[in-house]
Amino acid sequence: MKTSDMIIGVSLVILGILFLSENFGFMTFDFKDIWPLFIIFAGIGFGIGYLQDRKNYGMLMPASILILYGLLFFYCTIEGWYIMSALWPVFILGPGIGFFMMYLLGEREKGLLIPASILTGIGVLFLISHSGFWRYWPLALIIVGIVMIVRHFSGEKEKEIV
Repeated sequence: MKTSDMIIGVSLVILGILFLSENFGFMTFDFKDIWPLFIIFAGIGFGIGYLQDRKNYGMLMPASILILYGLLFFYCTIEGWYIMSALWPVFILGPGIGFFMMYLLGEREKGLLIPASILTGIGVLFLISHSGFWRYWPLALIIVGIVMIVRHFSGEKEKEIV
């Protein structure tokens, strides 16, 4: 028996016990509060699929997307769906993180870094713009400037072409 079959079997038993106990009044929860867990579990399933065959690093894309979106939906069920007006950029971040995961845990194909950087950068930019941190964006310019100044004075000189 494969490990994934064992994990799925244990998950089904636990879910069955939870739903059965709720039917008999031992535990009260509402499906509308826990449905994002199914999306998270599906993402974990894809992650397990990758762990079983590390050559199949394409599984990391749906794993990262489903886990991230499931966490987002779970957060929204707790805090309220109004928060989605500020957290919608997570939908852009999901594939960006997936591409980064495929690069880091796959065959290090440089082409994956382009969509990873673009999607993650846009997602982070929009998340920041919808938060109170947007007024601090000039700090990024200051940090990059300081790094360049320190590199200049630390003796790291470019090789001159002769």
